[in-house]
Amino acid sequence: MKEYKHILVAGAGVSGICASKLIARNKIRATLFDENKKGALTEESLWNKLGEDADRDLISLHLGELTDALLSDVDCMVISPGISLEVPFVEKVRAAKIEIIGEIELAWQFEKGSVAAITGTNGKTTTTTLVGEIMKAANPETFVVGNIGIPYTSVCDRTTEHSVSVAEISSFQLETIKSFHPRVSAVLNLTPDHMDRHHTFDNYANCKFDIAKYQTEEDYCVLNADDEETVKRADRLSCKKIFFSRLTEQKNGVYVKNGNVVIDHDGNAETVMPLSDFKLLGSHNVENLLASVAISYYMGADIATIARVCSEFKGVAHRIEFVRSLDGVNYYNDSKGTNPDAAIKGIRAMDRPTLLIGGGYDKKIPFDDWILAFDGKVKRLVLIGQTREIIADCARSHGFTEIAFAESLEQAIDDCRAHAEAGDAVLLSPACASWGMFDNYEQRGDMFRDYVNQF
Repeated sequence: MKEYKHILVAGAGVSGICASKLIARNKIRATLFDENKKGALTEESLWNKLGEDADRDLISLHLGELTDALLSDVDCMVISPGISLEVPFVEKVRAAKIEIIGEIELAWQFEKGSVAAITGTNGKTTTTTLVGEIMKAANPETFVVGNIGIPYTSVCDRTTEHSVSVAEISSFQLETIKSFHPRVSAVLNLTPDHMDRHHTFDNYANCKFDIAKYQTEEDYCVLNADDEETVKRADRLSCKKIFFSRLTEQKNGVYVKNGNVVIDHDGNAETVMPLSDFKLLGSHNVENLLASVAISYYMGADIATIARVCSEFKGVAHRIEFVRSLDGVNYYNDSKGTNPDAAIKGIRAMDRPTLLIGGGYDKKIPFDDWILAFDGKVKRLVLIGQTREIIADCARSHGFTEIAFAESLEQAIDDCRAHAEAGDAVLLSPACASWGMFDNYEQRGDMFRDYVNQF
């Protein structure tokens, strides 16, 4: 850990709370700062969020405008991933020549074990969860952290030289790394996302590839051989590259052959498991499986453990999650389909005529490919949120007209139930972020599941 004396933590969400407490636990002054533009926070509510174990001698609070006086003795700012680096107060910090890092970089400075770090546009949570389960079976001293919902800063100072941290890492978190160095990294796929934040696809893709920026030739990066955008950026990496593929055999990689998952290491091919033993739907989940096998193997898990855990794995909540069957209609929660590419995978996994609930926060991403993926399978589209008119116009331009609007998620579910017939599926797969109507995609998915189960 660098010799910091006073760290400013920007953003009073879960990331900022955990970062502040980590800093104080290690006897460094922390000021938790939030512009609080909506006036939703008070010092009392913020102390309640910090909890009784927060060190009030070392943590102070600052709500409102960032002042020169506050910056005068700060030597580092930890910025929460939800805050853009383009907001005005960040420029003020830069002008004061104060180092800016993110939560991942802060946690890394306390990490004592080895790290597997996973990014990509889609599949991160499923892959991270599966790798976490494999590594827990191989090494009980395993932590699963990051964008999956457990801040890295909440556990990093409990790591040891024998522990493993499996981290889901977003592009927002990768914007602020300075030395983060996983033993095994992974880029699962690249399709346009978060254009409102990164502005161009190249900016976004380059940010994703920064997950391997500080790796050496002794480390590994696991890459999707079937994803063109990932492959064409692979040459920039200085670490060892391990490719996985559903479609082609890979030397020093993981692939499918004759219905089996196979791993090739230095020319020695070994069968891991029959693909039929894997329970999750969809070709995208086959890719997640192959990536998980590769990551876990190069993190030190043995093949027997990998095969056993993968065959037992039942998936994660909110990702093409079967909720229930009612009156012959199957209901699926794919709230984690927060962009068109993820939502396309949700549609492709359906094997029934589908009534689809979509719409939400506008991330400035086109919806054409999503609409084209309906391909006769989607029979009705019910739209909610900020993007509903944009999506409806896009759908009509491609000849799809079975469209309805709803004012709430519950109203959208009611519409689908009223129009569904036995043998149909109702799928929540919004192709949009949840912000605006919900706190996060988990809340959106929980509401869908709870409402459907009330019928």
